[in-house]
Amino acid sequence: MRLKCEYKTDEIPFSHNMLFVSLIKEALKRSDPDYFNHLYFYYGHANKQSKNFTFAVYIKDYAMVEDKFKVNDRVVFNISSPDLEFMIKLYNGLLKIHEFEYKGFILQKLRIELVKEKQISQNEVIFKTLAPICIKNKNNYFMKIEDEGYIDEFNYIADVILKNYRGNGLRKRLTFIPVDMKKIVVKEKIKGFNDRTNKNHMHVNAYTGIFKLKGSNEDLKDLYMLGIGFKRNQGFGMVEVIG
Repeated sequence: MRLKCEYKTDEIPFSHNMLFVSLIKEALKRSDPDYFNHLYFYYGHANKQSKNFTFAVYIKDYAMVEDKFKVNDRVVFNISSPDLEFMIKLYNGLLKIHEFEYKGFILQKLRIELVKEKQISQNEVIFKTLAPICIKNKNNYFMKIEDEGYIDEFNYIADVILKNYRGNGLRKRLTFIPVDMKKIVVKEKIKGFNDRTNKNHMHVNAYTGIFKLKGSNEDLKDLYMLGIGFKRNQGFGMVEVIG
């Protein structure tokens, strides 16, 4: 299930992923507080286990001014998950939020609509990124595609994502073939990161573009809906089928 949510705003921060994480949480709270607490807390502490969704943000017609996007049109917030319970609760919660404020930035709801996902019937698919894909190793180093071990870590996180969702991991090892991929560096402002490192932003090495993925048909279908790579719940890893 996929949602396309459009919002009017004058500006949003350059590092805006956490704004939309907050929007997701607020929508779930309004829809079902018990469900929200079960998903995000565990015995009174933050539940850091990966969740079964991914999202991407697209800003239409903007200008960069210092550390903000000045938005001349609208912001499009796309979210995907194969978990129908999560998506129905999120959808119902988003419908209740006509205006959302985050650290002085305001989103005004324009429309929310269901988007029909593409069908995957083969064992290889060409994907286009809607949000950057990041892969890291066991030392928390964000890897380059050409790094030795990149494909091993790509398969590792895909296996974890699938286990978290359906209880079993990859049915077949994935083959990742870059077609037209470009490296980008994403700046993230994360609570507590400044305290730990004395740096204002975390720099995430990631990739956008087009790639081919070969593997089990069932794995490809689930990863399409769940997202690919690390930090999917923070605005990374959402993809679309193009071939």
